[in-house]
Amino acid sequence: MIKTIRAITACMLMLTMANVNAAKLLDKVAVIVNQGVVLENEIQTMMQTLKAQAIQNGQELPSDKALRVQVTEKLILNVLQQQFAERIGLQISDAQVQQTVAGIAQEQGITLEQLRQAIIANGQDYESYLEQVRQELTANEVRRAMVSRRIYVSPQEIDSLVSLLKERGKQNEEYHLGHILVGLPSEPSADDIENAQKRANKVIELVNTGSDFKKVAIGSSSGPKALEGGDLGWMNINEMPSLFAEAVTDQKKGDVIGPIRSGAGFHVLKIFDIQGRQTVEVAEVNARHILIKPTIILSDDKAKNMLNEFVEQVKAGEKDFAELAKEYSEDPGSAAKGGELGWADPNMYVPEFKDTLAELEPGEYSEAFKTAHGWHVVQLLERRTQDATETAYQDHAYRMIFNRKFNEEAEAWLREIRDQAFVEVVGNN
Repeated sequence: MIKTIRAITACMLMLTMANVNAAKLLDKVAVIVNQGVVLENEIQTMMQTLKAQAIQNGQELPSDKALRVQVTEKLILNVLQQQFAERIGLQISDAQVQQTVAGIAQEQGITLEQLRQAIIANGQDYESYLEQVRQELTANEVRRAMVSRRIYVSPQEIDSLVSLLKERGKQNEEYHLGHILVGLPSEPSADDIENAQKRANKVIELVNTGSDFKKVAIGSSSGPKALEGGDLGWMNINEMPSLFAEAVTDQKKGDVIGPIRSGAGFHVLKIFDIQGRQTVEVAEVNARHILIKPTIILSDDKAKNMLNEFVEQVKAGEKDFAELAKEYSEDPGSAAKGGELGWADPNMYVPEFKDTLAELEPGEYSEAFKTAHGWHVVQLLERRTQDATETAYQDHAYRMIFNRKFNEEAEAWLREIRDQAFVEVVGNN
């Protein structure tokens, strides 16, 4: 709060040179808020800014009296949040402020210096602008800290929203389907049904073991598109027979589905492609490592050489990597498992570890390298791509629910601190 007053005072000194009486008027205290104040200058500056924005956007504002009430209340809440931040020891560093301002400049497609010049050209002191940014960051951070702890999102809420999101998404999905029908006579006997089901299962076996679906369809399908290789083309889930729609729901590209029984016989479907579906895939790695931490006795060079020697011994068949990890690795989570880290998104690792894995082929060993944890050697065991669509749905649903609850709780929290505060409007403002 002291910094805010200093910045405002510096700005007012500039105004004093132009008009001493106006400066005195603007410099007076308008509202007392606990041990802090809102100055008349702050109210007038915000009102002028809002009026300028309204003109630029072609909007109409209420009367000055009504606008002043809204502006004053906002500034009171801002002071209260700054006071709360001081109480819990929350501080925004100069680096955070500079990073935010640089981001603002980048979003506007200008340099930082151009932004500074634009602020000055608009009649605002740049240091005051930086202080406003600091206060805004502080208010956001203190709200996040105090409100987040009041929010609980239940698994049931997430599941319900995920179901709704999936249902909405399905309305936009289209499937490119292949279809094979193993037909039945109009009044099939038990033997007819059994034989047809066996033929349908044989079709599925052929397709799953690499036979071309369209070739199999031409040779064995009784369906209307048999000569086209069973190609039904693109269909929305609402356009296809309900029997097919139920079967393809939540299935993936390339899946072979069936046999599905209907009055006409046994159906086999293949999903050639899907469009309109939001899918998320993540690359994962399975690796194992040995970690050695340098000490007063064990220098960096000794740790590095020790690990490189381990790798040479393993490559020569003289030592077993898993046994070395169990005996020497100082990573308690993986040492007992022979150094294995299990399947993981490489982004979860520190940059040096992630970058080293990126350079390895499955089965290869790295040379010794250093991270914040110590010295490592790592072997990449496998890579794979996982479908993370379900996790993405759950994360999205959680964020949506959390954000809704956060906004509700933030309003409640602001009302609480406002009700508990001492606020006195000074004079006839």
